[in-house]
Amino acid sequence: MKHLLAFLIVLFSIQTVFSQIEPVKWTAEVEKISDTEYNLIYKADIEDHWHLYSQTLPEGGAIPTEFIYNEDALKNDFKLVGKAIESESITKFDKVFQMDLTYFDNAATFTQKIKLKNPNITQIEAEISYQACDDARCIFESEIVTFNLQEGKVSQKTFDTSNLDAENLDKSRQLDLNITGWNNYKQEEVKEKTNFGIFILGFIGGLIALLTPCVFPMIPLTVSFFTKSAENSQKGIANAILYGFFILLIYVLLSLPFHFLDSLDPEILNTISTNVWLNIIFFLILGFFAFSFFGFYEITLPASWGNKMDEKSSSIGGFIGIFFMALTLAIVSFSCTGPILGSLLAGSLTSDGGAMQLTAGMTGFGLALALPFTLFAMFPKWLNALPKSGGWLNSVKVVLGFLELAMAFKFLSNADLVSHWGLLKREIFLAIWVILGIGLFLYLIGKIKFPHDSPLKKLSFLRISTAVLVISFVIYIAPGILKNPTWDLTALSGFPPPISYSIYEKDSECPLGLDCYKDLDEGIAAAKEANKPIMLDFTGWACVNCRKMEEQVWSQSKIYKILKEEYIIISLYVDDRKELPKEEQFKYVKPNGNLKNIRTIGDKWATLQTLNFQNNSQPFYVLLNHNMELLNHTTAYTPNADEYFEWLQKGVENFKK
Repeated sequence: MKHLLAFLIVLFSIQTVFSQIEPVKWTAEVEKISDTEYNLIYKADIEDHWHLYSQTLPEGGAIPTEFIYNEDALKNDFKLVGKAIESESITKFDKVFQMDLTYFDNAATFTQKIKLKNPNITQIEAEISYQACDDARCIFESEIVTFNLQEGKVSQKTFDTSNLDAENLDKSRQLDLNITGWNNYKQEEVKEKTNFGIFILGFIGGLIALLTPCVFPMIPLTVSFFTKSAENSQKGIANAILYGFFILLIYVLLSLPFHFLDSLDPEILNTISTNVWLNIIFFLILGFFAFSFFGFYEITLPASWGNKMDEKSSSIGGFIGIFFMALTLAIVSFSCTGPILGSLLAGSLTSDGGAMQLTAGMTGFGLALALPFTLFAMFPKWLNALPKSGGWLNSVKVVLGFLELAMAFKFLSNADLVSHWGLLKREIFLAIWVILGIGLFLYLIGKIKFPHDSPLKKLSFLRISTAVLVISFVIYIAPGILKNPTWDLTALSGFPPPISYSIYEKDSECPLGLDCYKDLDEGIAAAKEANKPIMLDFTGWACVNCRKMEEQVWSQSKIYKILKEEYIIISLYVDDRKELPKEEQFKYVKPNGNLKNIRTIGDKWATLQTLNFQNNSQPFYVLLNHNMELLNHTTAYTPNADEYFEWLQKGVENFKK
């Protein structure tokens, strides 16, 4: 529902300080085919909810799994026969990277055939470089295995540190920052998310449906029926309460089939909803609904359905008859409630909660529709306070039509982002919303009319207030079309395409134009010179939640200011595949005895993060002084801007003590 009813679901994925993540465990085998041919077999055991990615992936997505061999050995000792053959994989839309990717769940096997050039060779060393992600985090790791061809064995812990020269050992020691101050800070508990916010917004959708021409006039008619036809007032109230309960029940029941889809495959709703063509279909459907609200045509269920339900309610009577009365209301009001329910369905399918979110939203929607019938039956005098039906009801429908059309373009934007068509860049998307906002403003002040509009004799206070609100929103988003906006659209974060998906080129190599260092030593030296605390920003080029933090949290004025004025930011990209100069490359022995080649910039920073903070997920933030002492607890993905600001502020206070 996040795309259509303007709410955000907060996902907390903060890791405790001592929680290094190892979602993939590797084993290996060597299989002899002939005297000169062997199969090198790599097996991955993958934890639940994590993905290990294939060797072949499109650019801009996850980092592919790679098996790296010594270049000299490939030249003189053996050659690879084709590419490593993969076990059965899955190709689906990946919600972390917003594109179709090939990955493995639970287990994966890679088989690389080799042919010896040198018959005397007895060992082959290989490095496994890989990325694994769940729905909120990614880790980047590498591991070395040694195949013993003569014995047909594999060793992952055969490296002896005594074989390392002094220079290599010194480089390994430099990765240890000797962080102190762990005992001063405790990690905050992770908060659970609920569907309460979704229920509330479904309730708001139901209240909006009450103000449509199909539902509003039914309130006094239905309440009068119950109060006058009953033997006594208490019986009428009981019937009205039962009527309201059945309205709620009907809308809850509409969501139940989607739970069966969830039980067949927990990911089926997300798989369906993130499909490019389904997003286009949602765009067309919501556009179709919008023009029905404008009054160009009516969307109704067959009239015979309503007539049959009405006949059932009249002939049966009693408990069952009241149920059919509620069902009749649901059917005859469909032309007004249908577009709102369609938006609710489409929005729930494109969010993480799937069927449970749909049920929560439907419950809120049904409750909002049911309450007036019950309350007005209990307090009939309240009916006198209701405004009379009239042209204002059609105006509500037209306003809803503009909102439906604006949300329709969100679905088209989803398809565009996934397919990289480049049709709805951020500025173009915002320009369309500006045009729709101006159109709605002109309608509200009477400059545009639609087929079923009554003559507008004067502008009411509510109509003028709504027009002012709409034009204020237009003024707020309009600067987003420019290359250098006057202000950031943080209130709309998550609705327009990301800042990076722009028609303008981004010049700064650091997020939001902030000053940052990408080398640890340079950053520490700058912090000492400026006498400022350090924020280590363990990030990644392919880290989606890192971009969310930068665009949605760092962009907020108070956080941007404290980062710019009070901190030296050192951004360490753990997935940077650029090779280190030869003289800076070395071998590192992990605490478990496994060997890791430090070949790339990413290898170095990922190892530094794991060694010092026992954590290898991104984003990951650390506040330090010049003596490598912690200034606050470490933190990770923190979408709550106030919470993140307090964390930064506490670090500054501790630095100044």
